Amino acid sequence: MRDVKAFVDSIVREVSKAIVDKERVIRLVLYTMLANGHVLIEDYPGLAKTMLAKSLARVMGLKFSRIQFTPDLLPSDITGSNVFNQRSLEFEFRPGPVFANIVLADEVNRAPPKTQSALLEAMQEKQVTINGKTHKLPDPFTVIATQNPIEYEGTYPLPEAQIDRFMIKIGIGYPSLGGEIEILRRRVARRSDEVELRVVATSEDVVRARRRIEDVYIDEEIMRYIVEIVRATREHPNVEVGASPRGSLALLKLARVKAAAEGRDYVVPDDVKSVAVPALHHRLVLRSELWIKGVKPSEIVLQILQKIPVPKMVE
Repeated sequence: MRDVKAFVDSIVREVSKAIVDKERVIRLVLYTMLANGHVLIEDYPGLAKTMLAKSLARVMGLKFSRIQFTPDLLPSDITGSNVFNQRSLEFEFRPGPVFANIVLADEVNRAPPKTQSALLEAMQEKQVTINGKTHKLPDPFTVIATQNPIEYEGTYPLPEAQIDRFMIKIGIGYPSLGGEIEILRRRVARRSDEVELRVVATSEDVVRARRRIEDVYIDEEIMRYIVEIVRATREHPNVEVGASPRGSLALLKLARVKAAAEGRDYVVPDDVKSVAVPALHHRLVLRSELWIKGVKPSEIVLQILQKIPVPKMVE
C-alpha cells in the first residue's frame, strides 16, 4: 500500500500549505473521500472550512462547487432543472452545482427540509432524478457540509436520516498559538491572500486509490470488534438511539483507508479506535436529560472504546 500512502501524504503536504496546524482534520476528510463518504463540519466562522474544501479539490484537480444554503433556496437550485430550448423546441437538462466532484454545502442547516432533502438522493445514490430521468453524478463525488453551532435563529436542524448519511462529523477548532502565528507569517511572506497550491493528483488517482483500498485485509476478529463497538452504542443506558449498521460500515471503510494511508495492507485495532469518534458520535441520540447536563455523544463513544476489549490475536 505504499502507493496509497504516497498519494495521501502528497495531498496532505500540499493542502497543509493553506490549512495550517490541522493535519488530522485534513486526513480525516481525505480518508472519508477515499471511503466514498461525506463530511459534516460543525464549527465557528472563520476556521477555514471553505478553504479546506477548495484546497482539496485544487490539489487533486477536481471540479469544485459551493452552494450557499439560504431559506429561499429551492431543490432545483441544487440539482438543476429542465429548460425549454427555443431553437430545438425541446426541453434540455441544465445541471445544477451538485454536479461536481467536491460540493461544499455551506451552512446547510439554513435551508428548509425540502431543500435539504435534495441532497439525500445525491449523497446516497450518487445520482439525481429530474422528471423521471436519472442523471449520474461525477466520480469521485463528496459532499462537505458545514453548519454553525452558535446560530440557531432562522435555521432548520438536519433530520436524523440526513445526519446519518454523513460518514463523519468533525470540527476544525482554533489553531494553536504557534499555528496562528504561522498563519500570519505565511500571509506576510506570500504578499497575497491567495495561496498557490500545486495539482499533485487527478480524479483517476482517487479512483485508483479506492480500488487499492478494497485489497486491505481485515481480520474477522476486528470486524467483530467493530460490531461490538456499534452495538454498545445501542445498549448504553444514556443513549436513546444508537448507531445503525451504517455506522459499522463507516468504521470498516475508514479503518481500511487509514491502514492503506499508513502503508499497511491489513487493519489493526488502532485504525478502528482512531476513527470511531468522528464516525459514530453524530449517529447517537442521547436521552433528553443528558443534553441539559451537557453530556456529549463523543464522550459516550470514548467510554465504549475503553470498555470493549481489544482483540488479542491482532495486538
